[in-house]
Amino acid sequence: MAQILLIVGASIFGLLGVAHLYFTFFTTNFEPHDASVKTAMEGTSPVLTKETTMWRAWVGFNASHSLGTMLLPAVYLPLTIFHFDLVQNSLWFAWLPVFVAIMFLILAKQYWFRVPLLGILVSLVCFTAAAILINI
Repeated sequence: MAQILLIVGASIFGLLGVAHLYFTFFTTNFEPHDASVKTAMEGTSPVLTKETTMWRAWVGFNASHSLGTMLLPAVYLPLTIFHFDLVQNSLWFAWLPVFVAIMFLILAKQYWFRVPLLGILVSLVCFTAAAILINI
């Protein structure tokens, strides 16, 4: 059962990451309702550097966030499917997805919206249940 819970939790993270990447590059979902905001972002740079604009940084942050979200399932799906004994024999591998999901849940609650919050919450429940089952 722990193996199935890890696969489900990681798959949800993967779906959220893929959807986010798709929305970043192939839709206008992350563009502001007020077009003047995008224009302003395209016309100014962050204090850190003049080598980019706020708009390009925004797109890059969204893309890197997507890739970071997809990293967990990229590691945990093959690890859980093909090398579950490593997860079962390691507190680190059993509990790491729980801690990652908690951090994402905090971000989702503070900065995002309901869909990622609920997806991450379901993943967190799966990861926590799996870790408990592994360690009892």
